[in-house]
Amino acid sequence: MLQHNGYCGRVEFDDEAGVFHGEVIGLRDVVTFEATNVRDLRKAFRESVDDYLAFCAERGEAPEKPCSGKFVLRVSPELHRRANQLAAASGKSLNAWIAEQLEQSVGAKSPG
Repeated sequence: MLQHNGYCGRVEFDDEAGVFHGEVIGLRDVVTFEATNVRDLRKAFRESVDDYLAFCAERGEAPEKPCSGKFVLRVSPELHRRANQLAAASGKSLNAWIAEQLEQSVGAKSPG
């Protein structure tokens, strides 16, 4: 996955056309990029993100953040209860406990 200024890009390869094409993910706006080799693909991705940020600035709009740090999670009442018990037993809020569990599962923070 490509990363630049906190934005992430997903890439696919079109074998028939011989081109890599990608999209910046996590945005309502469609921001795409493409290239025929990896070096140029990385450059096209960075340029697309930078162009998106410049476009937002020209229009006087705040760019959409790829992730706010908040999300809604729906689980069964039983799982909610068990997680709440484990959080309380560890002396943490449910939010802090879940964040810790996610960090352990996902691993070290990714560079932005």
